[in-house]
Amino acid sequence: MALKAYKPTTSGRRGMTIVTTKELTKKRPEKSLTSFHLRTGGRNNDGRTTVRFRGAGHRRLYRKIDFRRDKVGIPAKVVALEYDPNRSARIALLSYQDGEHRYILAPVGLQVGDVLQSGEDSEVRAGNALPLSKMPLGTTIHNIELKPGKGGQLIRSAGGFAQVMGRDGNYVQVRLKSGEMRRILGTCMATVGQVGNVDHENINVGKAGRTRWLGRRPHVRGVVMNPVDHPHGGGEGKSGQGNPHPVSPWGLPTKGYKTRKNKSTNKFIIARRK
Repeated sequence: MALKAYKPTTSGRRGMTIVTTKELTKKRPEKSLTSFHLRTGGRNNDGRTTVRFRGAGHRRLYRKIDFRRDKVGIPAKVVALEYDPNRSARIALLSYQDGEHRYILAPVGLQVGDVLQSGEDSEVRAGNALPLSKMPLGTTIHNIELKPGKGGQLIRSAGGFAQVMGRDGNYVQVRLKSGEMRRILGTCMATVGQVGNVDHENINVGKAGRTRWLGRRPHVRGVVMNPVDHPHGGGEGKSGQGNPHPVSPWGLPTKGYKTRKNKSTNKFIIARRK
């Protein structure tokens, strides 16, 4: 997987890069694993904007991903590596021995023809899913559950990985990519390896239109608005973001303070992120 740069034939092409798709083996997704995904454009059921700067973008079919990896002990063969417009990672199509097909996140090094398995007795290699208690110390993992059977919630984007650092009774100590050390129940499942498409973070979008294709509208700063539209708006003197303090469009203080409110899970965090 590598980056491809374009010749500067236009201003938008100058500096634009994409991730090559030579390793992908299938153009169309498995029909039985897709569903229609209705996007809201940032509006609620009253038609009012609840999330700003979203809307339009290209149509997408949603690919149903197996985050649970609950087909224990049944070998599955990788039959295709595919592009997924709904996430930064690539996905792999698995064909199980009982005839069922499922999508999973494709880790680094996974190839068509590999045989994967999930469960306690699985081999520790990229793509296999095991309980955290069965992972050797130092193992690189992704798609980590926080509650047994709920499915992976942590480390699912391109290039992401965590590392098993130690054991603490029924819990396993995991170091996340942010540097946070966290205790997770040993019966929670995780997948071995690093999420693929590592070069995703090095992409240069190149032009504004390419961001619009993704459904992201222009993000407008408050200081360039009028006073009627934002507290930072207007001119004429010492006005703007720092006077008296940065606020949201609705006057709530913002920037520079912690927003975490879930105190019930503080006991699982050993060391905060860097």
